Amino acid sequence: MAVSRRLRLAIAVVAGGLAFALPASGQRAPLSMLDRLERGRWELRMRDAAGTVQAVCLGDSRRLIQLRHPQNSCERFIVDDTTDDVTVQYTCRGKGYGRTHIRRETSRLVQIETQGIADGLPFNFVAEGRRVGDCPA
Repeated sequence: MAVSRRLRLAIAVVAGGLAFALPASGQRAPLSMLDRLERGRWELRMRDAAGTVQAVCLGDSRRLIQLRHPQNSCERFIVDDTTDDVTVQYTCRGKGYGRTHIRRETSRLVQIETQGIADGLPFNFVAEGRRVGDCPA
């Protein structure tokens, strides 16, 4: 009877440990909101007096984080990461830094706010990003 009680106790301890481990395996990947954006040709419409439009071919939507540092390998720090919003601060050694907030409205429409320093000059802009088609071949 003592062995049976020990066995039941051991099973209860293992089962309890598994119960705490399961939620960790169900967590979503960092910046997964960006993965839910459709790939393709996007237009970024700046919310400034000129209403400048920039075309971007997105294969990896994480590119939206570093619009003013597109070719640089930068260190990133995730400030906020929810199902519809991400805020990332990044530093590109010797090239500048930035902080970008992206809000997903749909998989084809986002709002972007970013500011920082690029090539020694400050930048600060707000833009609407909209998927408009496929990337040219």
